[in-house]
Amino acid sequence: MIWLQTLWARIWPYIATVAAAFAAFFAIRQSGKQAGRQEARIDQLEADQKAQEAAREVRQNVDSLDNDRLDSRAERWVRGGKR
Repeated sequence: MIWLQTLWARIWPYIATVAAAFAAFFAIRQSGKQAGRQEARIDQLEADQKAQEAAREVRQNVDSLDNDRLDSRAERWVRGGKR
């Protein structure tokens, strides 16, 4: 029984070191995942903002057209052209 206590006393520091290394690894991994999520969220918000600005510009351009120019512009999107 005393040999078990001696063995435990010798390997305990190594077990504690390995456990601390695992804990540090997982903490760093979680921190990186959180930072990645936040960066992706920011990128998506920026892309949404650019898309909204582009849509606003298109709406302003279309709203400024008179009926004849609007009809001629819309003909590009209709199959068969004028009817």
